[in-house]
Amino acid sequence: MSILRYMKILLASNNAHKKEEFCRILAPHTIALPAELGLTFDFDEDKETFTENALGKAHALAAIAPAGWAILADDSGLCVDALGGAPGIHTARYGQTEGGALLESGERNQFLLKNLSHLTKRAERSAHFVCALALIIAEHRVYTVCEQVDGFIAFEASGSTGFGYDPIFIVEEVGAPMATLPEGEKDKYSHRALASRKMNMIMKEYE
Repeated sequence: MSILRYMKILLASNNAHKKEEFCRILAPHTIALPAELGLTFDFDEDKETFTENALGKAHALAAIAPAGWAILADDSGLCVDALGGAPGIHTARYGQTEGGALLESGERNQFLLKNLSHLTKRAERSAHFVCALALIIAEHRVYTVCEQVDGFIAFEASGSTGFGYDPIFIVEEVGAPMATLPEGEKDKYSHRALASRKMNMIMKEYE
């Protein structure tokens, strides 16, 4: 039975870059950030997995969201094999000193490159971008997906598109840093795009 032609989706994030990606990938659904609805949203990412963090964010936002909005949350990060999977779920806080401010993206990238500087072969620098998504359509309609894209950590940052670790992550399938790919090209390979396409298949059931 058809329920919705498109959804109004409230994104459990304050990141405008993520909103831009989701708007492209999940068109024609409407995507909004909490601040655009006058909501203050923050969530302590203290769970042990990406999926648990995504679910926690989604439920936290659902508790304060106005009626009529589906909730979409993501938790994503970079996992480097040589670092035992770090930064992993701590991706946004990587390099942060105890009680200190978060590093800017460029600073985190340089911190990671420094920690891998002793690894001189690409095969030693394998890594994965992971994205977990949680979608709440109604109280008992809750869905999760998790995807990853494989690649390597570059020896230096390059490219100006994307954000976060994109300038130092080489996508294995194309052999180029994520930040050098045009937006449309990135949407073919990124972890967020892969997970979003899987979630979009679920959402189509409600069209």
